[in-house]
Amino acid sequence: MNSNTESVSLPLFGIPRLIPYLRPYRKRMTRMILLALVCSVVDVSYPLFGRYVLDHYIAEGTLQGLPGFIALYLAVLAFQSVINDRTMVDSGTVEMSVDRDLRNRAFGHLQTLSFSYFNQNSVGYIHARVMSDTGKIGEAVSWRMMDCIWNGSYILFAIVVMFMTDVRLALWMIALLMAAGLLISVFQRKLVAVNRLIREMNSKITGDFNEGITGAQSIKLLGIEQKMLEEFEEDTESYRRESVHAVRYSAMLLSTVTLMSSAALAVVLWQGGSLTREGIMKIGTLSVFVSYAVGMVEPLQFIIQNISSFISIQVNIERLTGLLAEPPDVSDTSEVTARYGDSFHPRRENWEELRGDIEFRDVTFRYPDGEENVLEHFSLKVPQGQNIAIVGETGAGKSTLVNLLCRFYEPTEGQLLIDGRDARERSQLWLHSHIGYVLQTPHLFSGSVRENLRYGRPDATDEEIMEALEMVSARGIVEKMGGLDSEVGEGGSHLSTGEKQLLSFARALLADPRLLVLDEATSSIDSLTEKEIQDAISVVTKGRTSFVIAHRLSTIAGADMILAVQDGKIIEMGKHPELMRKRGYYYSLYTRQFEESILE
Repeated sequence: MNSNTESVSLPLFGIPRLIPYLRPYRKRMTRMILLALVCSVVDVSYPLFGRYVLDHYIAEGTLQGLPGFIALYLAVLAFQSVINDRTMVDSGTVEMSVDRDLRNRAFGHLQTLSFSYFNQNSVGYIHARVMSDTGKIGEAVSWRMMDCIWNGSYILFAIVVMFMTDVRLALWMIALLMAAGLLISVFQRKLVAVNRLIREMNSKITGDFNEGITGAQSIKLLGIEQKMLEEFEEDTESYRRESVHAVRYSAMLLSTVTLMSSAALAVVLWQGGSLTREGIMKIGTLSVFVSYAVGMVEPLQFIIQNISSFISIQVNIERLTGLLAEPPDVSDTSEVTARYGDSFHPRRENWEELRGDIEFRDVTFRYPDGEENVLEHFSLKVPQGQNIAIVGETGAGKSTLVNLLCRFYEPTEGQLLIDGRDARERSQLWLHSHIGYVLQTPHLFSGSVRENLRYGRPDATDEEIMEALEMVSARGIVEKMGGLDSEVGEGGSHLSTGEKQLLSFARALLADPRLLVLDEATSSIDSLTEKEIQDAISVVTKGRTSFVIAHRLSTIAGADMILAVQDGKIIEMGKHPELMRKRGYYYSLYTRQFEESILE
């Protein structure tokens, strides 16, 4: 469900929740961590090389052993170069691999979730879980973790070296680091808060821009161009204002880092200079402290930034793991899965043929997020091959029966029987593979016409595809496009709504389903084309059980059974002549629509 909690309750920022997904890469992550520790040791060693040069070669005025020293120094440089390269490769590999695995796992889990989940969660919310959250998590467990370990161990090893060299200066450095950490954390918290606002505003601006493009026609017809511009300008001004705040805090943060580095350098030169002048400390040792004073504040800043990021990323972890833990409202039992397989591993050799006898036996149904029953003790037998029409006004609840038939939802009470057996005794995929479903709002996938129609039957030949197109009067459309290899565009953008509907019909018919569901499938088609499709449907539905949610009542007058729905409940059922003689709800719908068609 939609979870937007942003609490920080876990000391490890939610990382333990990711362990099952990180386990395949534990060896590479362990090596990444060890290499980061080695890199920090090498970084800490460079000032010691400088101390040796100052104390041995410069102070004593000798070049004895210089070739060996140069060789050792070059060897360390080469070693660090190799280690850095390996660390970067491991970090990048972990990031991309974890990102890929989480996206695959999230998308795969979405395929198992029930229809209700997508009704209750927006596309934007789900998209952010699969794309944005996974990317941030992948970055966190690789680069940010490696940065924290690298910079944290550098500071730790540098402090150890300083204590081994001079305790007094080391204590001064620790005090300055604590002060720097406090100041940096203050500005970092403010910067994180402002950046969160900026991201929200950027999302709003993107939404406004998208709405301005997709709704351009409505905007012009309503004459609200000025209003839309004013709202957009207001949002961009807020974005500019908060961005300036972010720049200001970033400047303060940079100034703080520079100030504390300078303060650390001043203290080292003040205290260390006095010790060097008194002969207590050598000039080389002073150079070591100078190097650490200048180089320790910036790693501290990176650590604080990464900790802030880890705190923010916990929200991403909670949302993604919440999605992965979301149970489907409709699921197959373990016994059914063992026999019939699941959506990803079907055992088709155990699948029985579906004849098409449907029975709703004493079914009561309430939507998961609803409080009232939509159906109460509803019973209906549909013999194989019968045509059932469902009619009612917009929003009356006509889709409830077909949603139950397709097992998008389960009955709250009672049973749905298919060929005399409870639908729950066989897998969802078994049922769905025998259903041809044409939606009111047609959807085509990016790709060619051939690829889209073969979703109905992957092994269909071009001749069979053309035959299906011919049956729904869509052959001419495809030939005009340039043939079966023609691209339909994203979501079928290269086609009109009616053309997409016709291709959806052809796709359903190509699958040769035993059950056919038409969800107001002729509502987007002109009257002439509708007549051609009705002729094709009358042929295709022979011997098949079909459920037709009808928009135009004239198209279902010959149905074997008509169910009239009002306020989510079936209030009348019977054949067309019977319902017309009753002069009830169906009669009122039919005559009103007939009068409207005459006026048109």
